[in-house]
Amino acid sequence: MVLLLFGPPGSGKGTQSRLITNWLGIPAISTGDMLRAEIQAGTPLGNAARSIMASGGLVGDDLVNETLAHRVSQPDCNAGFLLDGYPRTVEQAEFLDRLLCLRGFPKPIVLHLDVPMDALVGRMSSRRQCPACKRIYNLLHQPPLQTGICDDDGNALITRKDDREDVVRERLRTYDALTRPVLAHYQDNNYYQIRGDRSPSYIFEEITGILEPLIAKHSAANDR
Repeated sequence: MVLLLFGPPGSGKGTQSRLITNWLGIPAISTGDMLRAEIQAGTPLGNAARSIMASGGLVGDDLVNETLAHRVSQPDCNAGFLLDGYPRTVEQAEFLDRLLCLRGFPKPIVLHLDVPMDALVGRMSSRRQCPACKRIYNLLHQPPLQTGICDDDGNALITRKDDREDVVRERLRTYDALTRPVLAHYQDNNYYQIRGDRSPSYIFEEITGILEPLIAKHSAANDR
C-alpha cells in the first residue's frame, strides 16, 4: 500500500503521518529526510545534493526523483510506504506513477487533509515560542500557565516571524497554488478529502475507516 499525505502547513499532517505509519508498520518518507540521509551516508546522490545546496541552489526534480527511487527500493518499503511532501509537482507525480508501476506497487491512495484558511491562520498565528528553551505553546490549545510567560524558565514568549498572520496567509496561498495541480492529477477513485479542522483522534478514525476496507480488499485478492 502506497499512501500520499497532503495537507497545508498547520493541518496536523505530521501527527497523522506518525499515527498511520505506526498503525500500518510502514515507513514515512519525506523529501527532506531522504536527502539528509543520502548526504549523511556520503552517497553519490547525497554528494550531488550537498554541492547544490551549498551553492544556494534548489535540488531539482531529477535528483529528488532519483533519491526517491533509491529510497523505496529498500527492504523496509516492500510492504508499502507513506510519502509526505512528495510529489510537489505534476512532473514528480508522473514520475511516481511510472516508478510504482515499474516496481509492481498499486496506485497510490491519496489522503488530503483539507482545512479552511481561517482555521489554519488561527492555529498558526496563536503559536508562541520561548526564545531560550524553544518550547512552543498554542494560545488556543496549549497555553502557558501564566499568560505570555514560559512555564519552564519564566522568559517572555515571542511570536515567530513565520507565525505572523500576514506571513501565514502568504505561505498558505503559495501552498495552495503549488498543490492544486498535483491534487487534480490524483482526483480519481483513490483520492480522499478529509476535513482537517477536527481533533487528531477524530481525523485518524476517519482515515482508518477509509483504509481498513482497502486493506481487506487487498488481502482478499492476495489470498485467491
